[in-house]
Amino acid sequence: MVFSSQVFVFIFLPLVFIVNTAVMAAGKGRKGFVKASNRLLLISSLIFYSWGEPLAVLLLVFEALFCFAMALLIGKKPKLRKLWVALCCVLVLGVLCFFKYTGFLAGLIGTAAGVPAIGDTFKSLALPLGISFFSFQLLSYVIDVYRGTTEPCRNYFRMLLYTSFFPQLVAGPIVKYKDIAAQFEDRLFDPVGAAKGARRFVTGLAKKLLIANTVALIADAVFDAAPETVTGGAAILGAVCYMLQIYFDFSGYSDMAIGMGRMFGFTINENFKHPYASLSVREFWRRWHISLSSWFRDYLYIPLGGNRKGRFRTVLNKLTVFFLTGLWHGAGFTFILWGLWHGLLLLIEEYAGAAFGAVRSRVKSKKGKDRADAPADPFLKAIAGFFRLVYVLAAVLLGFVMFRSDSVAHGFTIIGRMFSNTWELPAAVQVNLTPFMMFAMAAGVLASMPWAEWAGKLSEKDRFKGAADFFAKEKVKTAVLAVSMVLTLALFAACVLSLASSAYNPFIYFRF
Repeated sequence: MVFSSQVFVFIFLPLVFIVNTAVMAAGKGRKGFVKASNRLLLISSLIFYSWGEPLAVLLLVFEALFCFAMALLIGKKPKLRKLWVALCCVLVLGVLCFFKYTGFLAGLIGTAAGVPAIGDTFKSLALPLGISFFSFQLLSYVIDVYRGTTEPCRNYFRMLLYTSFFPQLVAGPIVKYKDIAAQFEDRLFDPVGAAKGARRFVTGLAKKLLIANTVALIADAVFDAAPETVTGGAAILGAVCYMLQIYFDFSGYSDMAIGMGRMFGFTINENFKHPYASLSVREFWRRWHISLSSWFRDYLYIPLGGNRKGRFRTVLNKLTVFFLTGLWHGAGFTFILWGLWHGLLLLIEEYAGAAFGAVRSRVKSKKGKDRADAPADPFLKAIAGFFRLVYVLAAVLLGFVMFRSDSVAHGFTIIGRMFSNTWELPAAVQVNLTPFMMFAMAAGVLASMPWAEWAGKLSEKDRFKGAADFFAKEKVKTAVLAVSMVLTLALFAACVLSLASSAYNPFIYFRF
């Protein structure tokens, strides 16, 4: 069961929400009713997971139990805490690697041994839904208990709810236990919050159904075609469409997760903040899949030494992190190269920027203190920002070509075709260039921009202070909320039409 399916949208979610709302509204925050809500959400989450994974749910239940026990042992017998956390990491990572990477490793060994058929034996191994997400959540919980930054959970069913909570189980965000633990014990039913959560869910659903699924038609037509038949124009268009697809699909699922969390009284952290408006690859990773970036930073990069042990170790640590980031996304060399590409760009930005800054400082110092402290020219700053934006978008675009390709050779061929002087679009692409496709692409480009962020910066300027004060009034805020809810209903109606009229609903998280 996926969020963008008819069963989920029309039956499962409304039913769970109505029953949970009745329980929470009747309880008015009393602990007994919060516990009843937790039980309801746990049962609902297990049903949700069992819908498509009837056997894998046993694995999820067992891993949650094992990590629950290890965390308690860390608290009760701290002298052996290194052993308990090591056992937990070995089990969780071992299970993840078995399901996710056995076929890949067997294929490498078989190819090296001259028996490539060995890898085919493991290709039919089913990957449990969301295993990468709940594995990292469990690891973060046990490691935080080991570090003493969170108290061990003493209620197994609460731990199981944390692990299986259906809004963020399929595609994240990766939620740390310490960020949500208090909400399992104390939360209230907030009608306004629930309405805003529903609005956020519909926004995410529209991202997935109306934009991601639409542009995916051209992306699939290009990447599924024989590489030698792809023209330069088709390669560029397919790459741009996939860039829009993966962002609106992934951020759409995150929006739905955050929205549903709020509908049930939980606050889930943001996972995307308009990454395509970034002016550096470093900024891109502060805005893209934030929960995964912070996970690797907190539980891998910093423990490896971060940037505290010299330049060589810093380079090695960053490349290690991005190698594993790529491998986390999928078992294949295309994902590894995608991760290393971003790691290399980050290193280039860091060291080239430091060198440029040192030269610039020396030049400025020769011209006098006043000149060195002078603010940058706004026009030149805007021009520089434009070229930086183009650089980031081009770098991300090339990386996603490799990410989407079936093989490294396929990826490099598509990249090569992008620079060929051939602009005629194949028939498989032309047939999908409908007016609605053009609308979806334009909407995707516009929705990628951080309009609210820019509006917030403008409101800080004196000349816009009157407008900012006007929109800060409670009556105006209420009116804006009411209008947004009406627009949300219209957007939901468009989503319903899409669900009813189209059978094309790709699920791109099978690797996770």
